[in-house]
Amino acid sequence: MKILIADSFPSSHFESFVEAGHEVTLQPELDSDSLPEAIEANEVLVVRSTRVNENTLKRGKALKLVIRAGAGTNTIDKECAASMDISVCNVPGANSRAVAELVMGLILSIDRRIPDNVTDARQGVWDKKKYSIARGLAGQNLGILGMGAIGFAVAERARGFSMNVHAVSKPGRSPDASNRISSSGIIQLDTQHELLETCDIVTLHMPATAGTRRMVNQEFLSKMKRGAMLINTSRGELVDESALIDAMNHRGIRAGLDVYENEPAAGDKTFKSEIFSHPSVYGTHHIGASTEQAQTAVADGVLAIVEAYMKGKLINRVN
Repeated sequence: MKILIADSFPSSHFESFVEAGHEVTLQPELDSDSLPEAIEANEVLVVRSTRVNENTLKRGKALKLVIRAGAGTNTIDKECAASMDISVCNVPGANSRAVAELVMGLILSIDRRIPDNVTDARQGVWDKKKYSIARGLAGQNLGILGMGAIGFAVAERARGFSMNVHAVSKPGRSPDASNRISSSGIIQLDTQHELLETCDIVTLHMPATAGTRRMVNQEFLSKMKRGAMLINTSRGELVDESALIDAMNHRGIRAGLDVYENEPAAGDKTFKSEIFSHPSVYGTHHIGASTEQAQTAVADGVLAIVEAYMKGKLINRVN
């Protein structure tokens, strides 16, 4: 098969495609504007953050399979793909550990003000009194919104720091998920409102859908404790950034963000954003899933999808 990989991809896995007899093109520099010209006669398209829009899908005359090398598929026009009988598959769960590690890193960084410590140290400033003020994580209440693979991975690590982990009870959860929550020592609360009022830290692990876009709005933030932390490593669209800025300015909310509403699609670009540069934000560059371990696991998943497709099967089809 002809396969186009429009993002970075481990060289070892690229060679695995070649050894399997596939004709593979690696073009990590492609973006949503240049992708339609490159899709040509490729049957399979593999992407990470590159947007796959209607124009690309319609230009892909031979295209039958789009693989998101990761979990979220909000950058792919799934409805258009389905109407053209193009399958969209993803690799869920493979990067959950990496994202959970970043979540804990952001929480620790905010509590101990690690980036500010480092900045002052590099400028020759010694201020032990200032930076000795920290609450510590043991006994703090952490609320997780979105109990998928990443949510569970965060809960596991937070429990290791002796935090009290909370989630919202949902009647529609599968018995396996409910049992896993109970056995993990996660405290289930009746409503999101109750979780926001109870927790010192709230972390988001939900997809961007019509129901979740800008769910973190003025009302949501007004229910959080003064001085609480908000962590978002999922999708920038979940947060109304103007409302968050107001909450940081007037209610002492602190934020650890890895994703933003209008972040650059890929590559090294200038990003001027009020939220990204706000003094109450510790911001990273959408790197949650970007560890070597996570990328290897995701690439393994991509290979498995292609191998299954060659045998007439579809793994993790989302459309």
